[in-house]
Amino acid sequence: MNRDTIIGFILIALILVGYSIWMTPSKEEMAARQYKHDSIVQAKLQQRKTDSIRMAEEMASLQTKQEEVVNNLVLTDSASAFRDLQDRFGFFAVSGSGVEELLEVESNQLKLTFSSKGGFIQKIELKNYQTWDTLPLVIYDPSTAKLDLSFFSRNRTINTSALFFKPFINGKPFDGNQLPAALHDSLTISFRAFASENEIADANKYLAFDYTIYPDDYKVGFAIDFKGMNNVLASNTSFVNLDWTVDLLNQERAVDRFNGPTIYFKHLNDEVDYLSETKSDEKSIQTRVKWISFKQQFFSSALVAGDYFENADLRTFDKEQPSSTRYMKSAGASMDLPVNPAAFEKIPMFFYFGPNSYKELKSYDLDLERQIPLGWGFFLLAWINIYLVIPVFNILGSFGWNYGIVILVLTIILKMFLLPIAYKTYTSSAKMRVLKPEVDEINAKFPKQEDAMKKQQAIMSLYKRAGANPMSGCIPMLLQMPILIAMFRFFPSSIELRQKSFLWAHDLSSYDSIFDLPFNIPFYGSHVSLFTLLMTISTIIYTHLNNQMMGSQSNQLPGMKTMMYLMPVMFLGLFNNYASGLSYYYLLANLITFAQMYLFRFAINEDKLRLKIEENKKKPVKKSAFQQRLEEAARQRGMK
Repeated sequence: MNRDTIIGFILIALILVGYSIWMTPSKEEMAARQYKHDSIVQAKLQQRKTDSIRMAEEMASLQTKQEEVVNNLVLTDSASAFRDLQDRFGFFAVSGSGVEELLEVESNQLKLTFSSKGGFIQKIELKNYQTWDTLPLVIYDPSTAKLDLSFFSRNRTINTSALFFKPFINGKPFDGNQLPAALHDSLTISFRAFASENEIADANKYLAFDYTIYPDDYKVGFAIDFKGMNNVLASNTSFVNLDWTVDLLNQERAVDRFNGPTIYFKHLNDEVDYLSETKSDEKSIQTRVKWISFKQQFFSSALVAGDYFENADLRTFDKEQPSSTRYMKSAGASMDLPVNPAAFEKIPMFFYFGPNSYKELKSYDLDLERQIPLGWGFFLLAWINIYLVIPVFNILGSFGWNYGIVILVLTIILKMFLLPIAYKTYTSSAKMRVLKPEVDEINAKFPKQEDAMKKQQAIMSLYKRAGANPMSGCIPMLLQMPILIAMFRFFPSSIELRQKSFLWAHDLSSYDSIFDLPFNIPFYGSHVSLFTLLMTISTIIYTHLNNQMMGSQSNQLPGMKTMMYLMPVMFLGLFNNYASGLSYYYLLANLITFAQMYLFRFAINEDKLRLKIEENKKKPVKKSAFQQRLEEAARQRGMK
């Protein structure tokens, strides 16, 4: 850096210092400036305060205006909402909105939960019963139960399932406290959906569902009351429609394939009918119906008309995504109730929520007991169960015995009743054994297949001369078959056996598993039922002994002999998942039959029987008129 540059920097610095000294204000000027600044700040603070006060006043005014607007909007929305309800529900707009309330009431038999929305029984618990795994027995899925009454009013369809009902107890408005229990006296609970032409409910216009709960009954009274509905319902109304749907729940460990969930119904003054128990089904009934029942193996939900239902559409179906793990099947019924708009009165009905007990259902004298499969398709089976088995079973059960002992005594009584038939069967078998050597001689005499007719004629001639009838052993067996089949229907459907234990069986109405298999065997199952196994073994032994007693007949029908041994094995798969009480009964029947066979063997002297047969051979054989006609026809053919 040269001298001229240094001198230039110094001059510039002097100029800047001089300028700053010259431009610095005096004390008087600084005081004046500070005063001016303070005045400006004070003025701004005052202005800000004034603006804040004014803004607060404006905000208060704005809030007041907003509240007025909101209030006007609320009033406007409320009026608009009610108009929407009127568009949807017409006269029932006042019952179109509300809060759902659940009301629980119980008797000695039932615990019922009502819903104010729809006015129906949402949940039904049978207090004296449990599911197979000891849970409270709820008769159907509460989340799916619906009873919907539909009718026309103001050119629109009204569905009561969408209305909110007001509860009344014994005619008085419910005060919100706990409902009284119907343990000693009956209780009437009424759900009323009010109607009106404005936003205020008319106390003299309502649709009511009236329920009467009785202390010791599975019956629940039900009536539909149209109060002051003359101008509310359409004048041309001749019927209203009642739609009832539920999802049926599984209450048992094993589902009875012959007694599954379905819908039963009774034609007015006619027979009881039902839908398929094994698959989805539907039926449209164009005649009058007395009652409709959603039936399970041991329990039913039935709706019985005071007069009749005009017609009904019934259906059972399976849901793809059921709401409960216990889901079995869905059931629905849609029926018409006749009404007279000019003179509305109560439409009386009643529900039955209870067990499928023959005595209980029979007490209503409405053929409700026809839901119990006692062999109604063949009158003889039903008569055996109704007039013989059920009375004896109930008498024995009244003694307080274990039901395993009851079945034992019942079996002994039935075998004694069949003793003459069994004796006749054994006598016939003894004659066949005595004649067996002579039958063998005839078989040896005609060994060729083309001589089969001659052989058969010779054997029949021998039987006739000896006074023996090979069919006499079959006929007594056929006479016993109705009782065996009647037992097959009775034990699995007897609710008295439900959850009753005996020996290793925990439930005589279900299978008795002593061992669970880690795999499933087709046509058998995944467990071992001991009563079924013992019954099968005893049946095979009986078949073997019976073949020995039948003598020559078993040799003549080798295919039948094989079938007789195969049948018990087939029954092993059938009965393994069936009621253990039934297998136990058949086991007892076989054991008693063994005892009878040995007693008859000592009672019947085959040597004396042989002498009697020889005497019969010496007697002249009288030809029957039918045989004479056959021989005459044969002679005429020979002459030609």
